[in-house]
Amino acid sequence: MKITALETIQLEEFPNILWLHLHTDEGIVGLGESFFGVDATAAYLHGTAAPQLIGRDPREIDRISHVLRNHYLGFAGPGAEMRGTSAVDIALWDIWGQSVGHPIHQMLGGLSRPKIRIYNTCAGYQYVRSSKGQLTDNFGLASKAGPYEDLDAFLNRADELAHSLMEQGITAMKIWPFDYAAEATNGCYLSADHLARAVSPFEKIRKAMGNRMDVMLELHSLWNLTGAKQVFRAAEPFDPFWFEDPVKMNNLDAVAELAQYTRIPITASETLATRYAFRELMAKKAAGIVMLDLAWCGGISEAKKIATMAEAHHLPVAPHDCTGPITLISSIHLSLNCPNALIQETVRAYYTGWYKDLVTDLPRIEKGEVYPMTKPGLGTKLLPDIVKRRDAIVRRTTEA
Repeated sequence: MKITALETIQLEEFPNILWLHLHTDEGIVGLGESFFGVDATAAYLHGTAAPQLIGRDPREIDRISHVLRNHYLGFAGPGAEMRGTSAVDIALWDIWGQSVGHPIHQMLGGLSRPKIRIYNTCAGYQYVRSSKGQLTDNFGLASKAGPYEDLDAFLNRADELAHSLMEQGITAMKIWPFDYAAEATNGCYLSADHLARAVSPFEKIRKAMGNRMDVMLELHSLWNLTGAKQVFRAAEPFDPFWFEDPVKMNNLDAVAELAQYTRIPITASETLATRYAFRELMAKKAAGIVMLDLAWCGGISEAKKIATMAEAHHLPVAPHDCTGPITLISSIHLSLNCPNALIQETVRAYYTGWYKDLVTDLPRIEKGEVYPMTKPGLGTKLLPDIVKRRDAIVRRTTEA
């Protein structure tokens, strides 16, 4: 089997997502995905990755991943090269699974469990839809696209939101009410007014649910060390499930100091790439829970190695997903395979909403748990009309 073409698909409606098709001479097409900075990622895939891929056997996954992951530039962080490499790796696993007729979790070593608990990241339908990033003015609060505008809900009606999730059997939720304070002070200081606003959702959830609802606190790497300690002191009385990415992961000593400062586990980090960065994170005892993003860290191959390394450190993993449907599905394959997977991130506004407009199959989620995909490979494909849409940008490279 040989790779014959590399194809990227972008939609103007979803400017932060890029899909990758790897075509083979046996008619099998592998599907990958990337998120953020997609124009740069597409340029890398067509200009640098394609010559390394065209003509190769796609089943040589480790060899290809090694070649792409270790080229001269982009090997040390989740930049365009690593995001493109991650998309390629996911597509290679999809090809392999299709070629032998097994889902990816089986190729990884089989199921460690029949299902896994999920938590709901409380985003709305338009959350981070534009390329502005995690800024509060990109929260998409004006959207009224459906019943699960969960970001507006956690800011204003957190008790009602918690009841809504519990009714669906979802017993864990992630919120980020401190982002406004971080933007106002560049992450340096938490004023009394901002503190009152930020802890209000926690107060409502605990009053409505007691401790029956686990609440994760997302901090989006917006704080410095001093500001993060203020946030921890403010949030600890509400017993959050974890503190996620309190500071940027460019100083793991600072993360380790924060880990020693609080009794709440620190979860880190979707923003790291490759096993080498995660090795340092674990060696410094900076995280109690290891979060990795399969579309940023190096793909399924690298994610499996990171998860196994975490297992050797007696640490759980919790794959990240607040991006696109292929990242979610890839993460579920990994979570159901890894013995040390703790919980799987999901966004109900996405998997009940616009994900359905993009792919043929989605995982079954019932009573707060997600079940395995059963078809070969990833178990899903892009809907065939995607490439025919008027807002589709399709590029194809066929020669090395």
